[in-house]
Amino acid sequence: MSVRSGQSNDDPVVELEFAFDDPTYPFVGASAAGSCRLELEEMVPRADGAYAEFYSVRGTDLSIVETLSAEHPSIAVTVIERYDDGGLLEFLVEENCPAVRLAELGALPRSVVGDHGEGRIVAELPGEYDARDVISTFQAEYDGDLVAKREQESFTPLFSHREFERALERRLTERQREVLETAFEAGYYDWPRQVSSEALADRLGISQPTLSEHLTAAERKLLSLVFER
Repeated sequence: MSVRSGQSNDDPVVELEFAFDDPTYPFVGASAAGSCRLELEEMVPRADGAYAEFYSVRGTDLSIVETLSAEHPSIAVTVIERYDDGGLLEFLVEENCPAVRLAELGALPRSVVGDHGEGRIVAELPGEYDARDVISTFQAEYDGDLVAKREQESFTPLFSHREFERALERRLTERQREVLETAFEAGYYDWPRQVSSEALADRLGISQPTLSEHLTAAERKLLSLVFER
């Protein structure tokens, strides 16, 4: 349910910032359990009202965060990628997620961060919505303190070129990106193809099975990045 007002779309965008310390919220509880920082990269609707939330995690052993799925029956945790000091996790959340509820009310989450047990959500509310009603409805359901309410002229771009580059750097390995770029530049994705898989593998100095493995992994990450957003 959303809370709309009689205002026009030309009214200023309202930025709302909420603080949380309840560990039953997954992004707060995970940051507390792992003594680490989690930052939401993307939130994607799934079937039956669930949401897939992709978090980058820094400063902890991912196995500590993975135990959340046992402690919180409403979420499932999947490791997408591991780094030296963290990784990328997918939380499949069915309930009790303040970021999802804000989105349902019309306030689009721009930043969701859990940092050593302290959570922050910054969301942008279009002028057509009544900020007071959205805030009161949200706080009646969730234990979050409103710490800031600011007006701005327009929305933050959903997906800037810089963000896209950063997302690619996070998701693709250096080798996957090299293989994908080489394939694209050589005309592997043209129709008809300008280069065969055999010739492309020879150019890269790898076997065809290895080429296929790199391309499939890179394509999956790139497509998920595009369609999730």
